Amino acid sequence: MTDRNAPHIVVIGAGSAIFGTGTLATLIREPRLRGATLGLCDLNAATLETMHALAERMNRAWDAGMTIAASTDRRALLRGADFVIVCIQVGPREVVWRQDWEIPLRHGVRQPYAENSGPGGFAHTCRNVPEMLAIARDMEELCPGAWMLNFTNPLSRLGLAIERYSSIRCVGLCHQFLWAYAIVAAVLAEEYGIDVPNGDAFHVHTNAPNVPAIMQMIRSGYERFNILSSGINHFAWMHTITDRVTGEDLYPHFRQKYLHGFRTDFEPMTRELFGIFGLCPTAGDTHMVEYLAWTHDPLAKPWEKYDLKLQSWEGNIERRRTVRASAEPLA
Repeated sequence: MTDRNAPHIVVIGAGSAIFGTGTLATLIREPRLRGATLGLCDLNAATLETMHALAERMNRAWDAGMTIAASTDRRALLRGADFVIVCIQVGPREVVWRQDWEIPLRHGVRQPYAENSGPGGFAHTCRNVPEMLAIARDMEELCPGAWMLNFTNPLSRLGLAIERYSSIRCVGLCHQFLWAYAIVAAVLAEEYGIDVPNGDAFHVHTNAPNVPAIMQMIRSGYERFNILSSGINHFAWMHTITDRVTGEDLYPHFRQKYLHGFRTDFEPMTRELFGIFGLCPTAGDTHMVEYLAWTHDPLAKPWEKYDLKLQSWEGNIERRRTVRASAEPLA
């Protein structure tokens, strides 16, 4: 890094429906990144144009002093980069994800989620590994000292591929840790005066209709609690839960209430593992189950016992349509 106060950051997949706007806002609002060079790359030229305009608007509004460039060619942006953030998807996200679930089902394999494990996770890996390694090869040539910060799933498998077959330093990132705040906020809502959207129907699942509720609960929890968690992607555990103001250890009360006095339909598999191992998982049932082979059992049908929910593929597409239709033009 030539100037430690002004890093060169490239975002590949800047138009990501899941991470795009949040990533830009996080970078541009961070005071320590003031004056940075920010490169935005996306294969969709129209989306990239929108994200570039949005980034420039954020840059002005927050007086970030960044130099921002955009290109559909990542090589035009990578030279001399210090950090390369990757959030890509090979193929239309909902279309290929649904195929990853439906094709194994036709052959008798009923997956709980089909994103990061099982035959669906394998297909997902096979699609994304070649492109991730191609990005790594470009980085080896143009910015060999840069860190790759990867949001792309299957996170652990792609990280392993980069480690084994590239000299690039890579760290996998996921916002899944934040789900812990939604879980704790739901369980301790009464004590902390938290308004739970959907009341007793609230659950921790990222299908389209539930996203606003989860985001609201995450914010409510983050304002009130400090949570220390560790683990692998989508399979992490809460180690400490404290009151953000007083520092009080809330884990004993949280454990007692969740295991013995809370809704039995709220993340039931999370509750069961919490009772067995003594630490509460962070990701909610839907993500966590991918790492438990017995959740694929066609005889026991655990998806019925634990009400394991699939992704709402059509709902995700419709939610994005609605957001685009209601968006105001950027100045």
